[in-house]
Amino acid sequence: MAGSNRPGGRVVRRVYLLLAVLVVLLGLFHTVSTARFFAELNSRALWFAGGGLLLVLTGVLNLLNRAYGGIARGVRWTAISTNLVMTAFAALAGTLGAASGIELAGIVGLMAATTLVSMLPQARA
Repeated sequence: MAGSNRPGGRVVRRVYLLLAVLVVLLGLFHTVSTARFFAELNSRALWFAGGGLLLVLTGVLNLLNRAYGGIARGVRWTAISTNLVMTAFAALAGTLGAASGIELAGIVGLMAATTLVSMLPQARA
């Protein structure tokens, strides 16, 4: 049964779309912010920008899971696994990095919510 035909499927799919787009936008913001936080391009700046690109790709993977995860089991499990790893990574990076408590809660909360919704059968077509 398609995700949107399940009870609550349309709402869950819209929430999943919103979360995935927010992850992409956060990644774009993170990548573009590299110039603000680093005066020169060095290895730290490159890793910071790479973190943003990783968020963008994670968001895109969730969009693919939303569209094809119902029929493509590999996409589904890759998205869920990536979300779990990214949630843990965001918590670790935010704790070790310069993120404020609010930034840490927001980013980890976004990734955790995306992870939980990605696991719901109603989230996929």
